[in-house]
Amino acid sequence: MSDPKKKILVVDDEESIHLLYKEELEEEGYEVLSALNGEDALKLFDEANPDLVILDINMPGMDGIEVLRQMKQKRPSVPVILSSAYPEYKQDLASWASDDYIVKSFNLDDLKDSVKRHLQKRQ
Repeated sequence: MSDPKKKILVVDDEESIHLLYKEELEEEGYEVLSALNGEDALKLFDEANPDLVILDINMPGMDGIEVLRQMKQKRPSVPVILSSAYPEYKQDLASWASDDYIVKSFNLDDLKDSVKRHLQKRQ
């Protein structure tokens, strides 16, 4: 029997990002869960027990930094990759609690490499 698929929770308020990430990451063999806001993300984080989280920073309502803080309080061992269209957030001290920081791009090589690297560390 093969290993169960690793679950990745993608949190972003843009549908196009969900579709792109879901398609690309499922091709890599992962199960992809989606949340469009921080509240739904925290609920899925508790219920689905993902192996890794890809988290947008700029979202309406609860922003990604607050979601990151709550996730790390609950389960600090789960890798969280911050994903933002804005490279300047990387300098923000609050983002340093994340395990990685990826600037959004249509080329997902950096993101996929980061996902693979962090999931291998958890085995």
